[in-house]
Amino acid sequence: MSEVTITRRSALLGAAALPAAAGLAGAAPAFAAAPMQSGGGTPFARFKVGGFEVNTLLDNSLTREDPQNIFGKNVSAEEFNSVSAENLIPADKTRFFFTPTVINTGSELVLFDTGLGAGGGGNIVGALASAGYTPDQIDVVVITHMHPDHIGGLMGESGPTFPNARYVTGETEYNFWTTEGAEGGAGPLVAKNVVPLAEKMTFLKDGGTVVSGITAMATFGHTPGHMAYMIESDGGQVLLTADLANHYVWSVAYPDWEVLFDMDKENAAAQRRKVLGMLASDKIPFVGYHMPFPALGYVETRADGFRYVPASYQLQL
Repeated sequence: MSEVTITRRSALLGAAALPAAAGLAGAAPAFAAAPMQSGGGTPFARFKVGGFEVNTLLDNSLTREDPQNIFGKNVSAEEFNSVSAENLIPADKTRFFFTPTVINTGSELVLFDTGLGAGGGGNIVGALASAGYTPDQIDVVVITHMHPDHIGGLMGESGPTFPNARYVTGETEYNFWTTEGAEGGAGPLVAKNVVPLAEKMTFLKDGGTVVSGITAMATFGHTPGHMAYMIESDGGQVLLTADLANHYVWSVAYPDWEVLFDMDKENAAAQRRKVLGMLASDKIPFVGYHMPFPALGYVETRADGFRYVPASYQLQL
């Protein structure tokens, strides 16, 4: 029997010939005639911060036209288009993500924000279910601020969505929307969804504690009492920034660009620059309510602004 020698080159050439040979012999039928799938289940992402388990929940995701009506209102169209092109994103449309977060501390389930509500296309109950939770298991609901996409899921058709929860929000934020802001903007929805829960509500100032390991941080500007929350456990940290920055390029990379929804645009920009600088300096990850899902990332300094770095597996080890 003669000896056969197989080299890497001959093996590759042989493999390349297989598709042609299969075609000559009659290839197996393809099974690609499945219908297009335009949706799916409600996604969630889970990671660890020390002894805490953190879950980001996608309440909804929506496309919007003409994003410069929202972002970069104080820069030219040419600059906006150039920055968008440099970052490989279209300048004529964008996609918003709405991402509540639930934290299992080991003794309590703490939910941050409640999404758009059924009337706005949200599905906080389904989002919780995807992560393995039910609304009656939520012990604490924290409202970072009172724009509709954060308080919409507080109430359902039959009453409070989270019947066993106590509620936490910023004192300044609540006072604004129930007094001078009551007649406009989110005021009517605050009256409907938030005020009926006031007896179960704790009102925090800067530095106040939700539960052990979760601390309020005043970041006023987006709204008069907007709060971020620092999560700390066993040496791990993550900052829930809520709406401090609403786009990973047009807000994070360019913190001085004005955003339509920022009620005090000058102070909102100052808070962005301050907090993003801290995150970059201390290398603390953050969850941004409107960042591309799963909404978890890091900040690096870049020129006069910053760069958003999406997390991969760092907090899943």
